[in-house]
Amino acid sequence: MTHVPLLQERDRLTPLRIASSMAPTGAVSAELAEFTAWFADCHRHAYAEVERIPLDRLEGWYVERDTGNIRHHSGKFFSVEGLFVDLPGGPVQRWHQPIIIQPEIGILGILVKEFDGVLHCLMQAKIEPGNANGLQLSPTVQATRSNYTRVHGGKPVPYLKYFVDTARSSVVADVRQSEQGSWFHQKRNRNMVVEVREDIEVLDGFRWMTLGQVHQLLAVEDVLNMDARTVLSCLPFSGGDLEQAYPLAGDDAFQDALVRSCDERSGSLHPMSDILSWITERRTLTEITTRIIPLNTVAHWDFGPERIEHETGRFFGVIGVDVTARGREVTHWTQPMVEPHGTGVVAFLVREIEGVLHALVQARVEPGFVDVIELAPTVQCAPQNYDLLPTVPSYLDDVLDAEPERIRFATVLSEEGGRFYRARNRYIVVETDRDPRTVPDNFRWLTVRQLIELLRHSHYVNVQARTMIACLHAMVAGLPVDQRSVTGGQLGEPGHELGG
Repeated sequence: MTHVPLLQERDRLTPLRIASSMAPTGAVSAELAEFTAWFADCHRHAYAEVERIPLDRLEGWYVERDTGNIRHHSGKFFSVEGLFVDLPGGPVQRWHQPIIIQPEIGILGILVKEFDGVLHCLMQAKIEPGNANGLQLSPTVQATRSNYTRVHGGKPVPYLKYFVDTARSSVVADVRQSEQGSWFHQKRNRNMVVEVREDIEVLDGFRWMTLGQVHQLLAVEDVLNMDARTVLSCLPFSGGDLEQAYPLAGDDAFQDALVRSCDERSGSLHPMSDILSWITERRTLTEITTRIIPLNTVAHWDFGPERIEHETGRFFGVIGVDVTARGREVTHWTQPMVEPHGTGVVAFLVREIEGVLHALVQARVEPGFVDVIELAPTVQCAPQNYDLLPTVPSYLDDVLDAEPERIRFATVLSEEGGRFYRARNRYIVVETDRDPRTVPDNFRWLTVRQLIELLRHSHYVNVQARTMIACLHAMVAGLPVDQRSVTGGQLGEPGHELGG
């Protein structure tokens, strides 16, 4: 019999290596000052001038005569079309809306490499037209298929080869995940973390950073972009040896419960088999019908040469922008964008159950999801819209009325800046003492480990919850979770542009 050597299993070591890279160094202020100087220099060399323009002035885009759909002349990138939604039993049972159609799968990828035994991420300072402050910290690669196949005729995407050909590398994470199901129709991206061992040239606008240095920026407004957050959330952070990196303090019950929540040896209120069965049941019981329709047949929306908006002036609109950028593969373009009205609220209620921290998640329906339902934060909404709707989201008052000492984390972060114009959410972790045995049928208490386990698979955890999980990673590591403790009250203030 031919002897076939077995490969050594390294996955069990990865969580501890990730935990070591996340651990605070004791030089938070100095590290942030060094990052800020580099980020300011990037600001001087990369900029974007974004001018709002009427939709009828978009260059390279056209409106289909019969449907009113907005398309790119290449047939690539994305289109804006109409969606009909029928959701029996929902707070609103039928509606029409514009939606972005982008069927191609993009790549969101972070390269990691060990330096002196510590994992570092190669991060990029990247301009996006919809960013609240222009420049944000992004993954190594952040590109749609149209971009990396150079439909736009621009420069090639740096470092792309490491993600399309992983033969020389080690794949740490690789999973297709959804994006905003309320504004995208079945949009998915490949979320990847790839470890390299060879020396890599660091190009202008890129920087090696430890995971801890990256995660501490979650506490600063509008710096770490959505694509970086979703990739970071997919890291296999939970394991049985995390107490080696984060010894239990004993005098901080919340922090100890959070560390245990990532430990595969700790218990949970519901076994994973029950959670998977519950998700399958919710998907089976939920009746939702969606149908792509011509944009010019969407009811209760006003169509003008300037913009498309709901007749109430709420929810979101579709606008046009003219972009002149330096530090991008293409230096000038126009495009349509979704502009939400108001800042959203995204929150986890968390509580200790038998010494293990659990987060309350909801099985949420969004019309653009591939598989009906994904797990979402406890609260995910734009509160200002609900004076027009018949019901208020469950637990919204628990978040909005939370006493300051119960708020364990709070920050404002931008959503995807390539398609959404200044979309921002306030991300909050609130400790509660609500009875875990009494929750609505579409809610369940999960540990952080269970959420991380679900992230190894596609379409279980939505993009807002993935940002919350990245924030929980930072909290597990004991990184600063208050902007003032990171920045001394200087950076991250509302309206402040890092390096601007």
